[in-house]
Amino acid sequence: MTAPKVLISDALSPAAVQIFKDRGIEVDFQPQLGKDKEKLAEIIGNYDGLAIRSATKVTAAILAKASNLKVIGRAGIGVDNVEIPAATARGIIVMNTPFGNSITTAEHAIAMMFALAREIPAADASTQAGKWEKNRFMGVEITAKVLGIIGCGNIGSIVADRAVGLKMRVIAFDPFLSAERALELGVEKVELDDLLARAEIITLHTPMTPQTRNILSREALEKTRRGVRIINCARGGLVDEQALADLLKSGHIAGAALDVFVEEPATANPLFGLPNVVCTPHLGASTSEAQENVALQVAEQMSDYLLRGAISNAVNFPSITAEEAPRLKPYISLAEKLGSFAGQLTETDIKTIRITYEGDVAHMKIKALTSAAVAGLLRPALADINIVAAPSVARERGIVIEETTREKTGDHDSLITLEVETEQMTRAVAGTIIAGTKPRIVQIKGINVEADLLPRMLYITNHDRPGFIGRIGTLLGTNGINIAHMQFGRDFEGGNAIALVGIDQVVSEALLKEINTIPNVVQVKALNF
Repeated sequence: MTAPKVLISDALSPAAVQIFKDRGIEVDFQPQLGKDKEKLAEIIGNYDGLAIRSATKVTAAILAKASNLKVIGRAGIGVDNVEIPAATARGIIVMNTPFGNSITTAEHAIAMMFALAREIPAADASTQAGKWEKNRFMGVEITAKVLGIIGCGNIGSIVADRAVGLKMRVIAFDPFLSAERALELGVEKVELDDLLARAEIITLHTPMTPQTRNILSREALEKTRRGVRIINCARGGLVDEQALADLLKSGHIAGAALDVFVEEPATANPLFGLPNVVCTPHLGASTSEAQENVALQVAEQMSDYLLRGAISNAVNFPSITAEEAPRLKPYISLAEKLGSFAGQLTETDIKTIRITYEGDVAHMKIKALTSAAVAGLLRPALADINIVAAPSVARERGIVIEETTREKTGDHDSLITLEVETEQMTRAVAGTIIAGTKPRIVQIKGINVEADLLPRMLYITNHDRPGFIGRIGTLLGTNGINIAHMQFGRDFEGGNAIALVGIDQVVSEALLKEINTIPNVVQVKALNF
């Protein structure tokens, strides 16, 4: 049997190269090749695996030439430089290393906090300029300060642990953080407004999603206590940079430390030049240990896949064998879409996820299906989550996952029911596969609704009254929204009703608000699949 061949097209640790060789994999180490798209496209067809960092851009055009490629391994968390849909269409596994940079990023946030509190960069520049301005730099102590953490997942929890060790009082806002996990970390779980009002230092550790973009908006920043210090080592765009600059100038915010920016490389920014700001050029993962960790991890993961078929930290496929894939694939899609459906409607803390498999699907590899459902459920809030890591990410947040299998009990040969329990409510959605491949929702909150899952949909709950359907159709048509299909269900005549409307265009926030004013409408939500 011919040994697998791996191309490394970016700078990677020599230790990673050695791992491939030790495992019997042929390695071609060309660390500058990633910058040459034409040359990469010319030779990529000779390799089974491609190991990259951020310089190599794996486009659809390059993938079209990758006739033998089976796996792409990204040494790091971000996979923006890989066209994942194109890779998936070609059956290429895309892996990342989501936890290799966690400690170093957390440590950088702590370092930024100290630099900000004691004005170290400005004091260093002044001293080296021969000024000796001892009375100019009056800092603040970290001990006993209230640290507010926005996003208490993998990195945020490490920051919390370090802050507790520094004798800080830590409060955290994270919709997916359970009370039990907060207690284990030694932090107080709070709502965002409470954190803004109380925190003396705020640090962000949440991914960039539609829900978290500008989470520290001008309005939010104005709610903070006077003299607060802001730290962002997570993602550019979580903070309104212009609003932050304005509030720094006014004195409401005492200081800010940023490692990430809306536009990078950041050569100009409204925060640059302000005396109470510390900036670094996206150094969160820039330690020798972190670079070594992600390089070793990606080499081990790729080797395991190429030699044994084991899949770890795949962003586009769960851990299943080639023989199982054709039968499982439509059910994986169904499970993920059911999770996404529930996740886009769930904004409060998730306590328990219950998944019931009935009929034929109960005899399949349900762990892979559960992973897909949990990933879909958490992805609206955690953009970087992948199917393989989803269950462990849920457990880290104290979310209980329960699986039940049973024989066929209803009209469908296979049925997956996903139930999400939060502190305020329980939501259930069920679906099946029709025509062998098509996912379909068949029940929501106990109400029967037969609807295919289209890329764009409106979910509307209302009181069952005459005229509702006509009003919805007219309003969407007037605003240039084409309806692909409309499906309705109700618990009884005149009771609670649900409408699922497949649409071809994006619905604006203004139109959503207008729909919500239609008599008897309870809730309207735009969903994307």
